[in-house]
Amino acid sequence: MMIRIFCYAVCSFLFFVGVVANVLGGEVFRLGVIGTTTSHVPAFVKILNDPNAPEQCRGFQVVAAYPGGMPDNAGSWNRVRQYADELEKQGIRLHNTIESMLLEIDGVLLESVDGRPHLEQAKPVINAGKPLFIDKPMAASLADVLTIFRLAQEKQVPIFSASSLRFASGFQKARKGELSAGNVIGCDVWSPCSLNEKHPDLFWYGIHGVETLFTIMGTGCQSVTRTQTEGTELVVGVWKDGRIGTFRGIRTGKTGYGAIVFGNKGITDAGSYEGYQPLVVAIAQFFKTGQAPVDPQETIEIMAFMEAAEQSKTKGVAVSMEQVLREAENETTILAHLNIATAATLTLNNQPVDVEKLVTTLDALVAGKSNCRVKVILSSQKGTPIEFVQNVCNHLGNATLANFIYEY
Repeated sequence: MMIRIFCYAVCSFLFFVGVVANVLGGEVFRLGVIGTTTSHVPAFVKILNDPNAPEQCRGFQVVAAYPGGMPDNAGSWNRVRQYADELEKQGIRLHNTIESMLLEIDGVLLESVDGRPHLEQAKPVINAGKPLFIDKPMAASLADVLTIFRLAQEKQVPIFSASSLRFASGFQKARKGELSAGNVIGCDVWSPCSLNEKHPDLFWYGIHGVETLFTIMGTGCQSVTRTQTEGTELVVGVWKDGRIGTFRGIRTGKTGYGAIVFGNKGITDAGSYEGYQPLVVAIAQFFKTGQAPVDPQETIEIMAFMEAAEQSKTKGVAVSMEQVLREAENETTILAHLNIATAATLTLNNQPVDVEKLVTTLDALVAGKSNCRVKVILSSQKGTPIEFVQNVCNHLGNATLANFIYEY
């Protein structure tokens, strides 16, 4: 369905001939980080900037970072300064814009823990032609994921996204039928599944388990049914060949990561999480070759699975993956630019607007339009009290905060 927009591997090959020559020749491939809002950032930097890094990761150095941070999401905003300061102490240069960072790096790790700004943060990277890894979730909506892949294809920019769970050795062996269970007939996967009100439920953390499910089962899911209780998610996917895969998201009791594989030869445990290093090795190989280790179509199905699960929770019935994809492809967007001045005044698309009337004003932008959403790009002058910024965020109504631009 979407394969036609991803045939750019050959086009990226010539671009990466020079990259491979530089890395193999001892020159450093400089990396920049977008979003110092997750523990993945110091963990990845520790591996990549270590003089004694695994051989597959040598020749890379994280040299710059753009802190980012979403003010209405505590899971993002409350960590941005801690991790940014850690990087600065290691000699990594902090930038106030993505564009300035791009001038001194060769590739990008988009690490923002909140998926909503990923599309807007990816745009300047793609426009600059820099290869891009996007950490989980690739975005906070399927429509944004489709747009990111489309933009990358148009500019012939290598790109991929994945959870670190994908590269655990047991899950990779299960996918290839190399475990004692043999070829996969079905699979039950589990992982922690905390929620975040700014994301559809599974996009925040359940994606680790969902990606594990698709790593083992592959593509071809046709319908999704979800059951939710306070402490548990149970999502059942039916594949086109009749196979069934389930994801159990855990919020109470003992948590962990794992999978049971049902195969043509038996039933077996597929192992568990093995840390960040296997993912970082895959990222390094990606930057060396320009070849994504995950097919874009599989990433799209993962996102569609989670979006279908969200709809199934609301509707109480099985939801078609094809329908969800069709809706995302046809979704339209209106961008609204909000700016907060130092004096705590607010403008919308360069026109003054009252904070208390903001919800009504934004809703009016989509009045009478179907399958259309408002996405807000919020910017503030240095010195603006964060409390005022957060108050503005509380008045967005149904609009999505798509990015926050500020001077760190």
